[in-house]
Amino acid sequence: MKLGKLFIWAFGILAAFQLNAIAQTNIVTVTNVVTVLVTNVITITNVVAKIEVPAKIVAVTTTNKIAAPAKYPWVSTITAGLTLTRGNSDSLLATAKFITDKKTPVNEFNLGADATYGSANGVANAETAHGFGQWNHLFSEKWYGYLRGEGLHDDIAQVRYRATLTSGVGYYAIKETNTTLAFEVGPGFVAERVGDVDTTYATMRVAQKFEHKFNKNSARVWENVELLPQIDKPSDYLFNAEIGVESALYKTLSLQVYLDDNFNSEPAAGLRRNDVKLVSGVTYKF
Repeated sequence: MKLGKLFIWAFGILAAFQLNAIAQTNIVTVTNVVTVLVTNVITITNVVAKIEVPAKIVAVTTTNKIAAPAKYPWVSTITAGLTLTRGNSDSLLATAKFITDKKTPVNEFNLGADATYGSANGVANAETAHGFGQWNHLFSEKWYGYLRGEGLHDDIAQVRYRATLTSGVGYYAIKETNTTLAFEVGPGFVAERVGDVDTTYATMRVAQKFEHKFNKNSARVWENVELLPQIDKPSDYLFNAEIGVESALYKTLSLQVYLDDNFNSEPAAGLRRNDVKLVSGVTYKF
């Protein structure tokens, strides 16, 4: 009986709760928290230079200086001398000489010509014409090869002509701004007519040249010597020498005094072997 009452009470309570649930609004909250952290750092840097358009275009001129090539001019001199006497003796001696040279780092050129005419009491006692040319090609600061040609006419010594061609090697024992000393040696060829005899022969030229300048070219001294023996007959030879001094009178004018000595071991018949000439003259440089 009690069990039946309990069952009836439980059924009643359950029915009451069921009716209450139907009459009320039920709110159900479901919270789902999902956290997603995505970190992507992308840095893009675009630097655009600002180009300013000038209101006025200014022309810029660039000047490139090009060094002018070195110049190696010809240096030339003319020397003239005159001696004239009248009275108990009438004599005349006139001389003229032209020299020109050019020097570059690898080549040297030297050309010259001279002439002499003299007379005493109307009889010629000096009548010569002489010319030469020499080219030096430098292999180093002091060594060089050379080619030289020379011609001579001496009416008094009866040298109708003498042509000499030589080549060889040279060496500057001294090569300074104011002082030079050079030696040369080499074979050559001589063709001449002395008197009425024509001769050709091979020779071996040996030469020495010296020059020294003083006080910024205000004065100088020089000396040249050469020996040309006949190869197949060394007792026949030519010997030429010159020694001189020059002193400046003005920028382009100077006074020269020099001595020439020409020796021929086989002169024309009846003539002396040695001719000496002392010359003084005024030199113009250009």
